[in-house]
Amino acid sequence: MSSEVPIRVLIAKVGLDGHERGARAVSFGLRDHGMEVIYTGIRQDVDSIVQAAVQEDVDVLGLSSLAGAHDLLPEIIQKLRDRDRGDMLVIAGGIIPDEDIPFLKQNGVSAVFLPGAKIKDIADFIKNNVRKGAER
Repeated sequence: MSSEVPIRVLIAKVGLDGHERGARAVSFGLRDHGMEVIYTGIRQDVDSIVQAAVQEDVDVLGLSSLAGAHDLLPEIIQKLRDRDRGDMLVIAGGIIPDEDIPFLKQNGVSAVFLPGAKIKDIADFIKNNVRKGAER
């Protein structure tokens, strides 16, 4: 049995988006890669996502948007910074227009995974970029 503490990930669906197949697939896939994953379910608002991420003391926040709510991601990141959790790795996925990706990255999103992204690539990115809680 490994004594290594698993990476803690919170997956959240932003806004009124009711489509969860991709978020659930990523959640299960990251678990298969040894991560501890908390899935908040659909239709989450900014404050509930930030509260859950801070309360659960996760290392990674994965935000999924299929209905155009990706414009809320910078607000989520700012609220994490306001709560002294600007160290949290934030990634995004879903239907995000290519022209919006640079803006998201400039505002704190570390990576954007579009439909067709491989779970292994997402897991590898997390493992290579996460800052574990003990290192905060």
